[in-house]
Order: sequence, then structure tokens, then C-alpha cells
Amino acid sequence: MNPSEFLLDLANGLASYSDSHNNQAKVKKILLCAYKSNLADKLKAEVEAIEDHRLQDGMNEKQSSQWPTTWWQQFTILLRRGIKERRHESFSGLRICQVLMVALLVGLIWWQTDISHLQDQIGLLFFISGFWAFVPLNQATFTFPKERKMLTKELSSGTYRPSSYFMSRMISDLPMELALPTVFVTITYWMGGLKPAPKNFLPSLFVILFNVLVSQGMGLALGATIMDQKSAAVLGQVIMLSFQLSAGFFIQHVPSFIGWIKYFSICFNALKLLLGSQYKPSDTYPCGEGVCSVGDFHMIKTAGLDGQVQSAITLAVLLVGFRLLAYLAIIRIGRIRK
Repeated sequence: MNPSEFLLDLANGLASYSDSHNNQAKVKKILLCAYKSNLADKLKAEVEAIEDHRLQDGMNEKQSSQWPTTWWQQFTILLRRGIKERRHESFSGLRICQVLMVALLVGLIWWQTDISHLQDQIGLLFFISGFWAFVPLNQATFTFPKERKMLTKELSSGTYRPSSYFMSRMISDLPMELALPTVFVTITYWMGGLKPAPKNFLPSLFVILFNVLVSQGMGLALGATIMDQKSAAVLGQVIMLSFQLSAGFFIQHVPSFIGWIKYFSICFNALKLLLGSQYKPSDTYPCGEGVCSVGDFHMIKTAGLDGQVQSAITLAVLLVGFRLLAYLAIIRIGRIRK
């Protein structure tokens, strides 16, 4: 008999040299005893280890399947995508021409106004703050409604986290949203004859950029909450107009039952900070009586040169609050997947 065939028969409990039932049963019993004494415990431990490993892999796969990549990877990819998509829109030739033409027009109208025309200087500051409140507001209200279908699809499918998308969007918008206001303020500030010292120019520029971010945040919050371009734009215009009218530039005696709006007004707080960057209570200007204190001028007296810190805190709270509201609205879109 072939030795290999003999071993196979022996392993299967077949005694080729005997057809006896007793011999076959005896061989099977011997093999079973040998298995139990030599291999059973070891093989059982190996099987249990394999099952535990498979179970752990399944749990890890389930946890990682919710987000296929890390937060940082999602953030960097979305940041690059956002910059590529928005740079042509933000720095389009039409928009650059618009900003430059308005800046030159404003600079020519307010050409080299001095302290003797205090009302004109305050009007220039009010126009700059108002212009850079409406422009970023109008643009930001269309941001999320335009991307509604994409956001619904990608967030509901778990492509990325809402937080990584929102942070990448905020960071990518910063250089593009602040570049043109910086150019605008630089042109109008020097052409308008405002105080040329860096201690006056830099705070004024910072206030305008701060104003841009707060107004943009309000537009983002309205757009993300309503998710309708026309409705968000109309509501944003009404709110910003109420802020502008309550600032006290067009009317000095605002009724008390509605005058409280100015304390939450972007325009009022921004104008107050701009006035503080240009004037001090000790400054004077020519008037009918010879020389008058800047602090007694009706517009400055209405806004006040004190309370600069409170106005800055108010704008900071609005900045954070508007963006938090927008983020919560984005999370609501992502919950569709559940």
C-alpha cells in the first residue's frame, strides 16, 4: 500500500488493512482522544482570539465609517476648495472696479475736509461704516442658500463634519472679505483729509474691518437660518436699515420706545468707535462763537466719546453670536442624515 494513502486512511479512521467495525471505532476513539488532549484547548483559544479580533475590527470600522477622514484633513481640503471657488468671485474685475470707483468718488466729494467742517468729517465716517455694513451683508446672505443642495447632500451623507466645513468657510473668507475694504478705507481716508497719524488711521481701519466681519456674520446667520436668498436679503436690509436709522446721524431725538435699538446697532457702535479714533473731548473746532469743543458737537454729543470699550464688546458679542447662529443652522442641515 502507498504510505501516503495509508496515512490518509489512518487520519480518517479507516483501517485499510482491516474492514472490521471494531478496528475503525478504535482508531476513531484514539484520534479523538489525541485531539482532545493535544489540540482542543489550543485550537479553541486561537478561534476565540480570531473572533475577538474580528469583533474589534468591526467596531472600529463602524466608528470610522461615520467620518472617513480626520477633522484636520476635512478642514484643509475644504479650505483649499473654498479659496479656489471664491477667489475669482471676490476679486472679480467688476467688483474691484466697483470698490475703486466708489472710493475715488467718495474721496473727491469729501476732498481734504478739515476740522472746521466737522459735520462733513462725521458724514464721511458714517458713510464708510454704512457702506461696509450693507456690502458684506448683501453678499453673505447668498452664501449658504446658494450651496443648499450641496450642503444637504454632503452633510447628510457624512462626507465631512459641519464644524470643519464652517471653520474652513470662515477662514477662507477672511483675506478675500477684508482686502477690498482695506483698499477702500486707505483711499478715502487720505483723500478725505482725516487725521493722518498712524494712531488715528490704524484704529479707524480696524473698526471698519471689524464692522465688515460683524455685518457678514449677520448675513451668514440670516442666510443659513432662512435658506432662501430673497427672503434673507429682504430681512437683512430691513434690519440693517433699522440699525442705520437708529444710529442718530439722521435724527437726534429718537423716541425712547424705539431708541434702545441703537445699543445693539452695528452702525451706531461702529460709528462711535470711529469717532473715538478721530477725536478727543479736548479737541476743538472753529464755530460761530470762535472755538468750540468737539465733545459739544451735536452728533458727537449724541453718540458720545466715552464707552468705547462697551461698543467694542457689543460688536464682539454680535460677531460671535451671529456666527454661532449660522453654525447651529448648518448643524440642522446635517441632521437630515439621522
